[in-house]
Amino acid sequence: MTAPVLSLTWTDHVTGRQGHLVIDRLVRGVSSGGLRMREGCTLDEVAGLARGMTMKEALHYNPDGKYIPLGGAKGGIDCDPQDPRAYGILVRYLRAVRPYVETMWTTGEDLGLTQDIVDRAAAEAGLVSSIQAVYHLLDDEATARRRLADAFAVEVDGIGLDELVGGCGVAESVLVALDRAGVAHEGTRVSVQGLGTMGGATARFLARAGLRIVAVADIKGTVAHPDGLDVDALLAARDSYGTVDRTALRPEDLELPGDAWLSVDAEVLVPAAVSYAIDTANQAQITASWIVEAANMPVLQEAEELLSRRGVTVLPDVVVNSGTNAWWWWTLFGDIEADAAEAFAYTRRSMRELIGQMLARAEADGTTPRAAAHAIVADRLPVITERFGWYR
Repeated sequence: MTAPVLSLTWTDHVTGRQGHLVIDRLVRGVSSGGLRMREGCTLDEVAGLARGMTMKEALHYNPDGKYIPLGGAKGGIDCDPQDPRAYGILVRYLRAVRPYVETMWTTGEDLGLTQDIVDRAAAEAGLVSSIQAVYHLLDDEATARRRLADAFAVEVDGIGLDELVGGCGVAESVLVALDRAGVAHEGTRVSVQGLGTMGGATARFLARAGLRIVAVADIKGTVAHPDGLDVDALLAARDSYGTVDRTALRPEDLELPGDAWLSVDAEVLVPAAVSYAIDTANQAQITASWIVEAANMPVLQEAEELLSRRGVTVLPDVVVNSGTNAWWWWTLFGDIEADAAEAFAYTRRSMRELIGQMLARAEADGTTPRAAAHAIVADRLPVITERFGWYR
């Protein structure tokens, strides 16, 4: 692996908290990757996420599309997003990295941050937009920006389209895996860790496809029911951090310890909260057949190796949760309009094709889906390099 283009650590002069930025690759001088905020965020974590973004961008390359893949990048701030000082730290971080946001790093919401908070902090830091570095690549900047703004204003059942498209992609990944295995959607049991933007939307789409969401975990613990939870009621009862108000639970719903989501009887586990959630110790509790990585880097490599030996298939984050990032660019570049039905259809079609290619490659090569995803990226990078230029 080659070294990233840029790797830096910033220290806040007010609180002593640190922030990190890693630009893994540049395509036509621009990279893409969100900004996360969590207690304990490290430079190594951000570097791994930036490399993942490089892969996500390459995986969604369509030579017939208007969206041209960018390079991969990621930002991270070591702070609890609920800390009263968090917003001030975010603003000062963005001021510090402003030259990179203006010229080569497009960013947005990630773990611990919502897009509206990022947008507000970016404006306070003197930025035009958190994605302004890509504007010079657009054929018609004004129209493109208006189209993306319109898309962010679209709501479905009171939930923003931007919150739903990623979960739509994760859900489609699950459905493709079930289809290839000949497993019926109806009644297949799913356990989800995290009911925030990605986990909540994933649960919503899977429940509507006939699957049973039998467990949901948040910071307070695990809520479960073997016959399925009332997903819509849980979504309506969550706060902005994805924590469910327990007074909204039904009498028959069970409140279990925080790690119980790993061991409940379910065919599919969806870790959709934090990185490094499944390690070499707790992987032994898992009896599911599939782990579908909605979060970034939720399964440690050593744990994945142990799971693979036990016949558990891990669908990797770089493919599974790539829908949100791709939707931004499909919309901005003009492959789709600001319309929910079109966005969901395009996301489903693209994810179904990509997941299908990955699983077929894994089967043909006798390897894991993650290794197959890496192989697909390796095939596509030379094509992107030849057409657009790829800078280390």
